[in-house]
Amino acid sequence: MLNQEKKLYIASADGRPLLLEPAMSNRHGLVAGATGTGKTVTLQTMAEGFSALGVPVFLTDVKGDLSGMCRAGQPGGSIAARIADLGLPAAGYVNQAYPVCFWDVFGASGHPLRATVSSLGPLLFSRLLDLNEVQSGIMHLIFRIADDKGLLLLDLKDLRSMTTYVGENRNEFKTTYGNITTASIGAIQRGLLRLEEEGAENFFGEPALMIEDLFLTDLNGRGQVHILAADKLMRTPRLYSAILLWLLSDLYERLPEVGDQDRPRLVLMFDEAHLIFSEAPSVLLEKLEQVVRLIRSKGVGVYFITQNPADVPPSILSQLGNRVQHALRAFTPQDQKAVKAAAQTFRPNPAFKTEEVITSLSTGEALVSFLDGKGAPTMVERAMILPPEGQVGPVTDDERRQAIQTSRLAGRYDQAIDRESAYELLAAHFSKIQDEAEAAARAKVEEREAKEEARRQREAEKEAKRQARENPGMGDLLQSAAKRVTNSFTSYIGREVGRQITRGILGGLFGGKKK
Repeated sequence: MLNQEKKLYIASADGRPLLLEPAMSNRHGLVAGATGTGKTVTLQTMAEGFSALGVPVFLTDVKGDLSGMCRAGQPGGSIAARIADLGLPAAGYVNQAYPVCFWDVFGASGHPLRATVSSLGPLLFSRLLDLNEVQSGIMHLIFRIADDKGLLLLDLKDLRSMTTYVGENRNEFKTTYGNITTASIGAIQRGLLRLEEEGAENFFGEPALMIEDLFLTDLNGRGQVHILAADKLMRTPRLYSAILLWLLSDLYERLPEVGDQDRPRLVLMFDEAHLIFSEAPSVLLEKLEQVVRLIRSKGVGVYFITQNPADVPPSILSQLGNRVQHALRAFTPQDQKAVKAAAQTFRPNPAFKTEEVITSLSTGEALVSFLDGKGAPTMVERAMILPPEGQVGPVTDDERRQAIQTSRLAGRYDQAIDRESAYELLAAHFSKIQDEAEAAARAKVEEREAKEEARRQREAEKEAKRQARENPGMGDLLQSAAKRVTNSFTSYIGREVGRQITRGILGGLFGGKKK
């Protein structure tokens, strides 16, 4: 990507380059605009620029169009015309491929992206399951009890088993952890079942993403561009938002402080950002605001891509210093208010009225304001966004497959690992309880069997004595025969009845035991 004095050349205003200061790019940014106004091309242009400066990028690809970055562009039509109009060939514009690593939660369009249940934590899981305040409190207790008992929560079956364990032993935990209601346990279990049906179980497990793998560069020093396939993921918007929030919070928790640097260590670019904030509880928004505010000191820049700046909460919007505003539509009074609000976020330019220009921008055109070297916003400019140097549009399935197979991370995450965790340990616990219950049931059956056999023996002896009195000559023979018959018969009947009673009891209580 073109750069002047190691600054990102992003747009051109009447022949003047609009440059993004790398040292200020960790002050975060916003790319906004209605559908079809050029946000995706802007996203690709900025990602290529960061990569060229040696800054790795992690971005979400909602439509699949960004995959073309791994191939050199072959511009034609409007892209070729824009290159000529902006005089880019003379400025050193060269079509080239960029180092790309594909990721996919479902493992089909990239390396599997995974995280453990524990790494998301109870707050994000409550958001993911759409739990109310009471149910969210129970979720926090489940995680706390798992920690106290040394039970690892790695995948969904671990969390499901842990939830069952807490629900069945709620009276035991009541004194130490507080009241645990069956209704809340049931709501959590239903939510976990829904997640499994949506395919979320693919995301939870091991090997989990190692944050260090996001900081790779190629042999030419260009930053790796990590592209998360989000076309299928968008069908489950809560999972999509939870993944982005997990990545942001995980980086915040694990990266050391680095202070101000000449460029970011990593840039995150989240498309369809409104899903992150939509219906998010206040406690989550407060946490997100804190993370966005402080993560820049760890060398990470965050860029939200959305249709309207109003999609972003004001407390977070105020921290997004670098702005690219594509056209907005004003068909309703509400739209007009949104346009006015967006215009007021820019430093005015006396050459035009920002509010009027926003609605008349053409495709690929935008209002641009970046932070200067001192961190102050520059005056807004009406500009054309530079076209990417990589291919605009998606690659073929074969080209994507080849890129995945030749990736530096090929084979590292492809095979799932299921080590001993809460599910296996609790399964052994439940199996022990079942074995003890079966042994107790067998003991009761054997006790009843012994009593029944003793009763039959007494009856047989009584009958033998009666026969002996009535037939003195046959007494000894009848008594001996009766005893043998009784012993044999009662032993057989006792064993058969005992087995059937045992199966009946255990089958009813436990639904049978797998061997």
